[in-house]
Amino acid sequence: MYNNRVSFAKVQSAHVVGIQASLVDVEVDIANGLYSFTIIGLGDKAVDESRERVSAALKHAGVQPPKQKNERVTVSLAPAHTRKHGPLFDLAIAVGYLLASETVQIQYPRSLFVGELSLNGMVRGVRGTLPIAQRAKESGITHLYVPLENAQEAAVVDGVIVYGVPTLSALIRHLKGCKPLAEESSDKQVVQFKKTMLASLPSSDRELSAIRGQHAAKRAAMIAAAGEHNIALCGPPGTGKTLLARAIRELLPPLTEAEAFVVHTIHSAAGILQGEPTTQRPFRAPHHSSSAAAIIGGGAWLRPGELTLAHHGVLLLDEFPEFDRETIEALRQPLEDGCITLARANGSVTYPASSMLIATLNPCPCGYLGHPQKPCTCTAAHILRYKTKLSGPIIDRIDVWVSMEDVPHQTLLEPATHERQIETGGAHEIIAAARQHALQRQGVPNARLHGKALSTHTTLEPEIHTMFIQALQRLNVSARSTHKILRIARTIADLEHRSAITLPDILEALQYRKSV
Repeated sequence: MYNNRVSFAKVQSAHVVGIQASLVDVEVDIANGLYSFTIIGLGDKAVDESRERVSAALKHAGVQPPKQKNERVTVSLAPAHTRKHGPLFDLAIAVGYLLASETVQIQYPRSLFVGELSLNGMVRGVRGTLPIAQRAKESGITHLYVPLENAQEAAVVDGVIVYGVPTLSALIRHLKGCKPLAEESSDKQVVQFKKTMLASLPSSDRELSAIRGQHAAKRAAMIAAAGEHNIALCGPPGTGKTLLARAIRELLPPLTEAEAFVVHTIHSAAGILQGEPTTQRPFRAPHHSSSAAAIIGGGAWLRPGELTLAHHGVLLLDEFPEFDRETIEALRQPLEDGCITLARANGSVTYPASSMLIATLNPCPCGYLGHPQKPCTCTAAHILRYKTKLSGPIIDRIDVWVSMEDVPHQTLLEPATHERQIETGGAHEIIAAARQHALQRQGVPNARLHGKALSTHTTLEPEIHTMFIQALQRLNVSARSTHKILRIARTIADLEHRSAITLPDILEALQYRKSV
């Protein structure tokens, strides 16, 4: 007699859109009939291929696959109006099939499953488990099943019991109650996270002290690091621009716990989070041949770009004018707002992009324009084309402009003096104190001061105010540059432990604007 059996099950999974996770209901329906395995719900090619991976994994886990039973399997990924991509639904689809076929039962209804299945039943790691764990906690999910290699990453979020799943067969034994999987302790991961924070404190200024000469540039680097100001280093080849740019990273204090969680969430969503959590600030240095989408983000699924991956850290654009003009101009809005919204026909995503920009550039294509000894080989047209790659709005969005000259050979080869060691040895402490003072006063670094907060914390004495206005009129400074000069002066005062901005602070800040 024909048995018209229909079985149904629903489990929860999730996917990452931008750097935010969204829950997805995986519904599995099994019916008698000629074999078919259909996945619906606006999935991409990787989602569509899940049926082959799931079938093979079930077979190697000792479960009779749908094809051998001659079943019609329909999988729905809801909500159906949102696009899904990637292989992270494999584990949830397999569990849904096991539930619908009454092979296993879930003891905890509020469970979520993510993971990619290999053909032999191994569970591969996926990207985005940290934001998925955070979303699970917010949604009241109590148990989270993730690939074994992502378990520690997900366990940083407390309030959710995390299980690392090595294989599909191990998960089946766990659901049957035969051999439970080990829980990944969130308390242990949080303790480890805080230990890592303490261990990642910078220990030396070795990179800064390795730079001979360039005292004015070092001073500017300290100011930029203390206030998170964008900085441009200009000079001929071999003057230490790139070395100083990389040394600035060493001057920055470690991430706070809240900042580190945001940074790790971004890197997890991008699939580049590796190893134990760290509080070292991100440092991204893309090549100048990188596309605009690689720098600001984009692509078919609106992936975060280098600007977002450097959030709360440093974005080094070496040989800045060599980048495509479209890429350079795309930096205007995120440099001003600290975030970037990417919009496409199928939706939009807003990424944080509050990073410190360090740009290095030469005075001309050959690098020796104005050099006292080496002649410039560029034509006037080449020089004009090179300089016009940087528009006025981009120049205006860089706070500190520093000119670096050749260092005498005698200075280069002399050993590090005791005075230099003292000069650079306390850089971390000075910068950390200045940043802490700014955060206690206004809650944000000086480079992020805007509106009423800027007016409140950069008040000048009447005499200094008058002289400042006269200087601005004489130099024909724009409104944006005026505010940047005030922010830099505020940072200089913080470095000198002064509560009020003085005339020397204003004068020093004025010299860091780009000379036309």
